[in-house]
Amino acid sequence: MLYSNVTPADKRAAFRADLASGRLLRFPGAFNPLSARLIAAKGFEGVYVSGAVLSADLGLPDIGLTTLTEVAGRSQQIARMSDLPTIVDADTGFGEPMNVARTIQSLEDAGLAGMHIEDQVNPKRCGHLDGKQVVDESTAAKRIRAAVDARRDPNFLVMARTDIRAVDGLAAAVDRAKMLVDAGADAIFPEAMASLAEFAAIRAAVDVPVLANMTEFGKGELYTTAQLADVGMNIVIFPVSLLRLAMGAAERGLDTIEAEGSLTSLLPEMQHRAKLYELLDYESYSHFDSGVFNFTLNPDVAS
Repeated sequence: MLYSNVTPADKRAAFRADLASGRLLRFPGAFNPLSARLIAAKGFEGVYVSGAVLSADLGLPDIGLTTLTEVAGRSQQIARMSDLPTIVDADTGFGEPMNVARTIQSLEDAGLAGMHIEDQVNPKRCGHLDGKQVVDESTAAKRIRAAVDARRDPNFLVMARTDIRAVDGLAAAVDRAKMLVDAGADAIFPEAMASLAEFAAIRAAVDVPVLANMTEFGKGELYTTAQLADVGMNIVIFPVSLLRLAMGAAERGLDTIEAEGSLTSLLPEMQHRAKLYELLDYESYSHFDSGVFNFTLNPDVAS
């Protein structure tokens, strides 16, 4: 009922143990707290909060317009809804070293299990758009050192994302990944890899967990979890997938209202009210107020 009973510290410790197991951890992207609860109910290992999704949820493009307050607040709402660890996209850290330090502590306070900071020039842009620019090696290292120095829980995961592959090529991405690990990064997120062989090259270059981004309509192919596990990936995110599915369904629904005057034909595609109430754990609230849940729902009846 209400929120998770697992403390953020326990989620972080469990996440670290899962990472140490060597198996591939699947982190679908939640676009709101309810979708985070669904991710947990379906048996995934973690929840991801995408900066692109958070921006889109506000009706904004992913070009660095969101603030630390917005990201921390929304990610807290998502993280507390399940027992799973939640990691969040912290863009460029919302500033330089002192701002990065504040970002880390704010995200710790929000109950996150970890975050990633990228090496793009601020303001950044979506990692799968052309025209990206990255900061120099010294600036990228300072961001990671500030993040590591600022955290209070050693299990809070500081992940470094590098966008340099699309700017200077794979060799530069390998070198940047090594440097970021030397700066203290607990994990590496190599953005916009062009092949499984490139993921494998990053894996061979560093001795920390590596994340693969399986975003649709991006620069790379969509590999299966089995393929990614075979090249040694530790985490795979599906950052915008649930939002894209939901918005596609919403668009079809609005078109159906326009064309047919009702949504009767789409009832089989909707989540039934009974399933929604089950996901919300409606029944447990009756412990406090029997008037909240004193009815039954027939899942065979559309509602």
